[in-house]
Amino acid sequence: MSQQRPFNFMKLQGIYQAMMGLSAGYENSTLEHTLLELVKLRASQLNGCGFCVDMHTKDARLEGETEQRLYLLSVWREAPGLYTPREQAALAWTEAVTRLENQHVADSVYDQARAQFSDEELAKLTLAIVAINGWNRFNIAFNVPAGSYKAGSLKAARARA
Repeated sequence: MSQQRPFNFMKLQGIYQAMMGLSAGYENSTLEHTLLELVKLRASQLNGCGFCVDMHTKDARLEGETEQRLYLLSVWREAPGLYTPREQAALAWTEAVTRLENQHVADSVYDQARAQFSDEELAKLTLAIVAINGWNRFNIAFNVPAGSYKAGSLKAARARA
């Protein structure tokens, strides 16, 4: 890692509130919290955001996620019995929207997602993916180090706000 760059979201309330506003669009939806944690973790793995991998692994455990599913998330296609069809569709959609290979999301991935999610759910899932990709980019750009996140602290901070 290169030099640490001073960055504190709490001192930049306008930016913090803008990013948190994205979360408000999907948090109280029919999307399961455990599914959202898997999506956030998978996007963070793809983007190489250590801080967010640490955070979402810890928060997923707090939500009751199993160690085995967390360990195998990066190779979820090789462990289809561990993930529900809905989770598989969400993970495929996450990968496609995060990578945007050839500036395109394949019809087969869209069809898989549409078979599991309503129009509203798919839009909210996409918003969750957009949000975590934004958080990943902030944390990577400012070299926010991994390992210091305390499980549940983001949820607690939101509850206090």
